[in-house]
Amino acid sequence: MTTMTASHPISRWSSTLWSGALGICAIVAVVRPVHADPRAVVELFTSQGCSSCPPADQIIGDLSKDPSIIALSMPIDYWDYLGWKDTLADSRFSARQRAYSRMRGDREVYTPQVVVNGSTHVIGSDRAGIENAIGKTDKGTGVMSVPVTMSLSGKQINVSVAASKEPAASRGEVWICSISKSVPIAITRGENRGQQVTYHNVVRNLLKVGDWTGRPESWTVPIENLTRDGVDGAVVYVQDGSREKPGPMLGAAYTSLH
Repeated sequence: MTTMTASHPISRWSSTLWSGALGICAIVAVVRPVHADPRAVVELFTSQGCSSCPPADQIIGDLSKDPSIIALSMPIDYWDYLGWKDTLADSRFSARQRAYSRMRGDREVYTPQVVVNGSTHVIGSDRAGIENAIGKTDKGTGVMSVPVTMSLSGKQINVSVAASKEPAASRGEVWICSISKSVPIAITRGENRGQQVTYHNVVRNLLKVGDWTGRPESWTVPIENLTRDGVDGAVVYVQDGSREKPGPMLGAAYTSLH
């Protein structure tokens, strides 16, 4: 296995279909409004079987405390053959990482890899590099320019996406992630054997809410579509492009479910 500095590369790809659909209906009374307009969505592609990943996992934990950043952990499955099967991994996250690399045109797929606002990739253990990528976000191109809000109302999550104010942000897909804020894992085999690593804002499911066309739109998502053991938060994001060809992040919001 070839090695990159502080990372694991991969060259073989496998296509993965995403699953899940949500019923959409009229929005109901809004309660518990959530802070909107974060400046960045930071996605970490990580693995329990990657010895270079624990420092990146800690950085995501630190970033998750910053209300202006939506930090997500997306554990991949392509290192499972190394002696430890990642207990949080999802093949859809591996497919998402590969789709990003195809859109950038560099085919750089490794762990730990951070993708900032759907466009720039950085080694996940490079804190300065992540902060620099966040700081270079150009709102003039539509990145993180669309206000997105979420609120809880009974057993539903209400999602609202405002009208676009930027010509470059005129349409996108709306997705919702259920997350577990903190997941400690004792690893007994593989490159991290003997370690207990805590994973932060781990995506446990990812479902498409609908398509946004640049006009104000709202959806209602039943919480039961998201819940599973350990899920205690949700993130909604609007992204240019599609799941096969993901583009820049246009807006996002986060809410606690407990």
